Amino acid sequence: MNKEMIYSIAVVLIFFVLEGLFPFFKGRQKRISHSAINIGFGITNGIIANVLFGTLLIYIVQMAKKNSFGLLFNLNISWHIKGIIAFMLFDLWMYFWHRINHENKFLWKFHRMHHSDLAMDASSAMRFHPIEIILSSVVRLAIIPLLGMDIVFLAIYKLVMSPVILFHHSNVSLSEGSDKMLRSIIVTPNMHRVHHSQVWDETNSNYSSVFSFWDRIFRSFKKRNDPQDIKFGLRILKEDRWQSIKGMLLTPLYGKIK
Repeated sequence: MNKEMIYSIAVVLIFFVLEGLFPFFKGRQKRISHSAINIGFGITNGIIANVLFGTLLIYIVQMAKKNSFGLLFNLNISWHIKGIIAFMLFDLWMYFWHRINHENKFLWKFHRMHHSDLAMDASSAMRFHPIEIILSSVVRLAIIPLLGMDIVFLAIYKLVMSPVILFHHSNVSLSEGSDKMLRSIIVTPNMHRVHHSQVWDETNSNYSSVFSFWDRIFRSFKKRNDPQDIKFGLRILKEDRWQSIKGMLLTPLYGKIK
C-alpha cells in the first residue's frame, strides 16, 4: 500500500467520523459495511493502477522531460507558474474525462457502478469499477506527457484532489451559506449530490473534480434548492443484487443504459 493510498484512506476515515457527528442525511444504516466495501474497491483499484501503470508512467514522464516533449516542458516560465498551469489543465482534463464517461455508452457501462451507490458518502469517492480505473490510467499515459506534467505536479494535484473529492461526496452537513461560498471555487457536497441524483438530467451535470467553475463555463452546472430530497443511485440498479461486490463487478454487463 503506497503513501497516496494511505493518505486517501486516512482522509476518508476522518470524514467517516465527521459524517457521524454532523450528518446531512440522518439515520443512515450499515455505515461501516457500506464504507468497507467502497474502501475495499479503492484499495484494490489503487493497487491495480500502481502495479500496472506506476513505473511506466514515471518512465514516460521522464522521457518526455528529457526530450522536451509536451506543452509545459516547452514553456520558458518559472516552475511555480508551470505548476499552477499544470494543475488547471489537468483539472480541466478531469472535467472532460468525467463528462466523456457519461456521454459515451461504452464508458458509461463501467462508470455507472460509481453512480449505483444508494447512500452516497465520502467512501463513495472510492467506488469505481476496476476496468474504469484501467481505462483511465491508459488514457493518462498519453495525456500527462502531452501536457508536459512533471511527476511533482501530478503528485501535488492528487494531494489536493483527494480531500476535495472525498469532501464533496461526503454526508457532512454544511449550511447553505458555507456551501455557496465554497462552491464559487471548489465542488461542494450540495453541488455533487445533484450529480448523483436518480434524475437523469441531473446525473449528467456537475462533472467538475476540484474547481467548480468548469461546469459553469461549459454549461453543465445544475443546482437543487432541495438537496435534502435528492434520491441517490440509478433506478435500474436499485436492487440489492447490484449493491453486492459481485453485483457491482457485473454492472457493465447489464443491458439497460438508464
